Order: sequence, then C-alpha cells, then structure tokens
Amino acid sequence: MKRAYHLLLSIALLAAPAAALAKNILVLGDSLSAAFGIPQQAGWVSLMQQRLLENNSSYKVINASISGETTSGGVARIQGLLKQHQPDIVILELGANDGLRGLPIKEMRKNLEQIIQKCKLARVNVVLVGLRLPPNYGPLYTRAFEQTYSELASQHRITLVPFLFAGLEDSPYHFQSDNLHPTSAAQGILMNNVWRQLEPLLTSGSPTDK
Repeated sequence: MKRAYHLLLSIALLAAPAAALAKNILVLGDSLSAAFGIPQQAGWVSLMQQRLLENNSSYKVINASISGETTSGGVARIQGLLKQHQPDIVILELGANDGLRGLPIKEMRKNLEQIIQKCKLARVNVVLVGLRLPPNYGPLYTRAFEQTYSELASQHRITLVPFLFAGLEDSPYHFQSDNLHPTSAAQGILMNNVWRQLEPLLTSGSPTDK
C-alpha cells in the first residue's frame, strides 16, 4: 500500500510541470474566425490548433468567435473571457461587421483599443488581425478602416497580422457565394497569415509574459 502511494505521488509530481506549462490562446473574432459556412474542423482556427499539436506545443486554442460579432460585442465579452480562460495570447479579429454596417471608424477604433487595453492590463499578449473592406464603401472610409489596425498596433506595440486575406485578393475561387467568407480551401492560407506573426510569441519571451 505504501509503495502504491509513493508511485502515485511520483506520477503526480512528474505531471505537475507539464500542467504548469499549458497555455491558452484565445481567438476573439467574428464569422471569419468562426468557420462560417464550412465545417468547424476546416476553419483556420482549428487548423492552427493542429499546427500547434504537430509542433508539440503546449498551447491550446480557445475559439470565442461569434458570427456577426462587432467590436462593441467584443468589448462586452472580453473581461469575462479573460477571467474564464486566462489566456496568454489573444488573437483579436474584429471590425469587419462594423465596417460592413458603415459604423463610424472612431467608434470601431475606440472599441478595439478598449479590448487591447484590457488584455494588456491582464498581461496578455495581443495579436491584432488586419482587415480591409470592399472598394464600394468609398476610398476615404476604406482607407481609414484599414489604417486603424496598423495605427493601433504601432501605438500599443502589439503584434499585427497586416491582412488576414493576404494571397486571396484575386482569387474568387477561395470565396463562398456571398463573396465575403472564405471557403475551406482558403483556410490554410488564412492560418499561415496569422501563424507567421503568432509563432515568434510562442518561441520567445515577451514583456507581457505571465
């Protein structure tokens, strides 16, 4: 009986360091990250979890993305998500629905900034995902929309994915019939666009590491 107790204690002590190394990546996004119109396992967030497993990474991806989500919805949810999941990294992919609805850029920027600030207060690294709007929204609005992401990343010194759809600009084959949501075939490209900016945070220290 005593030998069995010591064996179980040894196993527990060996398992403890592995558990302590486990870290969470929270994805806060909209339909572009929620695998809208395609199987969940085909979405870029699921593909990222597969990549992490292939690399024997201790990171776990939690997808808190909701189709139709706006930046104001993200502000309302972020504090609860941070408390619940205690992530080390937040991938912030929001703003598309604000832009498609023609909401004021200043309002969108203010909301994104609030989310970033809440993450930084919790000592969580942020990866901000840049987005663009179709040209029919007018050059002034679309330019201001796109610049919001790079300006916020520079101001708050956070990691920026310059453009989620990079590589898909002239590829209608990669979009569903609504011409807005990528197909399953495009998800690997999206994942790689995010991965290139995320990977350095996984392998090197950061001032906001817990």
